[in-house]
Amino acid sequence: MNNKGMLYAIAAYGMWGLFPLYWKTIQHVPALEILSHRMAWSLLFVLGLLVVRRRWAWLRTAVHTPRTILLFIASALLLSLNWFVYIWGVNAGHIVETSLGYFINPLVSVLMGVFFLGESLRRGQWVAIGLAALGVIYLTVRFGALPWISLTLATSFALYGLIRKTAPLGSLEGLSLETALMFFPAFGYLVYLEWTGTAAFGHVDLLTTVLLAFAGVATAVPLLLFAAGARRIKLATVGILQYIAPTLQFLIGVLIYHEPFTMDRLIGFSIIWLALILYSGENIWFTRRQPRLQAVGD
Repeated sequence: MNNKGMLYAIAAYGMWGLFPLYWKTIQHVPALEILSHRMAWSLLFVLGLLVVRRRWAWLRTAVHTPRTILLFIASALLLSLNWFVYIWGVNAGHIVETSLGYFINPLVSVLMGVFFLGESLRRGQWVAIGLAALGVIYLTVRFGALPWISLTLATSFALYGLIRKTAPLGSLEGLSLETALMFFPAFGYLVYLEWTGTAAFGHVDLLTTVLLAFAGVATAVPLLLFAAGARRIKLATVGILQYIAPTLQFLIGVLIYHEPFTMDRLIGFSIIWLALILYSGENIWFTRRQPRLQAVGD
């Protein structure tokens, strides 16, 4: 096991898990304005990385390939939707529901692989997905409405992952192109807010201005840490570590911000957690079993 890769991945998921504390600190700023700052400052940060690393060769090919541009327009739109719903959900007092979205995201991603990439599932994986669906149905029936925040976050990020899996650019290059596509509408909206005198940046307390400016760093750093970690450790390990983020988000929502966690929510979440335990356990068992089967075959 690569210890450095483990540390990178744990740091990435830990930072994502602590994001509610970051966004809550500036919850007095509208979610769309926070999102726009996140987009704009992210581009400046990744451009700085490209300058330091001198990685520009990909740009000429990318901008002259319509398929690449279309793929990254789609991924940028999905990422924008995911970021906006997450920021709005956290600041509107729905941290627990946002955590649910990232708990079920791996199972939604598995389904995306089945429907769009022709991947096949083992029986245990189908059972896990069925249990997760049962948990969502239970929550929907008990609360009288779909957990739309959770489903939007899970689906948008799963679709984003699907596009990035098939896109031709690496993590830093892809993030650079995505944030470049996001930058212009985001910057235009920030200029509009400044022009109408409703902007928060530079017009409220210093902490708010600093946190808005560092939104790009807070966005890009965990993404780059994750990319560095994922290259060094097994996919099965990544699959287990990814639950660090929603677990931290869930604990922050319940223990720090005292969001309600009723018996109905406990039952629904427990069904989904059981699905995740089954899915992860089955995946670990299958991964460890494969070398033994190959050895027997040899």
